[in-house]
Amino acid sequence: MTTTLTTTTTKTLCRAPPKPKTLEAGGRLVFGGRGQKSSGFVASSSSFTFTSKCSSLFQNGMESARRRRRRRQRQRRVQQHQASLETTKRDDEEEEAKKVEENDDDVVSFRPCIDIHRGRVKQIVGSSLRDEKSVEEETPKTNFETDVKSSEFAKMYQRDQIFGGHAILLSKDEETKRAAIEATRAFPGGLQIGGGVTPETAAEYLDNDASHVIVTSYVFHDGKLDEERLEKLLNVVGKKRLVLDLSCRRDANDGNKYKVVTDRWQKWTDLVVDKETLERLSEKCDEFLVHGVDVEGKKMGLDLDLVELLGKYCTIPVTYAGGARSIEDLELVKSYGQNRVDVTIGSALDCFGGNLKYKDVIDWHNKQRRT
Repeated sequence: MTTTLTTTTTKTLCRAPPKPKTLEAGGRLVFGGRGQKSSGFVASSSSFTFTSKCSSLFQNGMESARRRRRRRQRQRRVQQHQASLETTKRDDEEEEAKKVEENDDDVVSFRPCIDIHRGRVKQIVGSSLRDEKSVEEETPKTNFETDVKSSEFAKMYQRDQIFGGHAILLSKDEETKRAAIEATRAFPGGLQIGGGVTPETAAEYLDNDASHVIVTSYVFHDGKLDEERLEKLLNVVGKKRLVLDLSCRRDANDGNKYKVVTDRWQKWTDLVVDKETLERLSEKCDEFLVHGVDVEGKKMGLDLDLVELLGKYCTIPVTYAGGARSIEDLELVKSYGQNRVDVTIGSALDCFGGNLKYKDVIDWHNKQRRT
């Protein structure tokens, strides 16, 4: 009895495990037969279809992934190409701007003007201005005046991209000041403003879109350059926004030297316009404006000796005004000024009642940049 139980138990414990499940033809699950070697997965038509579909889906997925990867690569290449083009374009623009900046010293420019007296745009003979008890009593010799607003002239200069012009207050009244500010606001950064400028008024003009302030009389006192006043002005506006007006005329009593005149060109100073003066004051301002007072507003031709002096000794931008009346005169300034002296034309222009066409001057100005 004991032996039987032991044998049974031993047989039970030593029984081989069941064969693994397999698929018969038709896809039916079966166990491997006793003593048979398992054949594993049994192929059938259904299993081939299932496997084929899985393989197709896998391949399609892989192809989609490859397409997405190629698309991303193309997009990166396009972006890199565009970035390269933008960089090249930016570099070209910077290089062109650099060339223009470098060549500006050797290119003569036309500098327009807007002269304002008693709130109206006028062209006068500058040397005929006299201080009177009131603005109403002033009767300068007038070549031209118009009802067209100062701002309209400013917009015309802006349209033609002519920078660095001068809005000049020829009288000390609120109407004139208001008209000058209207002009600078109409062409932000395109016009300089001058006429009675002090540290107090300079800040207001610059705040109203003037690119620079032009100063003469304030920095002179008792016929001499007042260094203290000049420094005070510099502290307010800075060198880069200051233009010194060194308008001058020949002094027959001192060897015909060019000397600065102030206060509507009525007062002589002892400051000679020569190499030493130009070099010294070039450290104190961004530009010079120089009227040839003996010829200004008289349409009688240029003061070529003065133009030549400025071209020879000026190391910063300088604008000459006085007597220009034709394209030939512009060429003379270009030649005598050694391509360093810009030029202003006023009374001779047709927009100010003269015979020289404004359009021809603009064409000449643009031609200088192309050549």
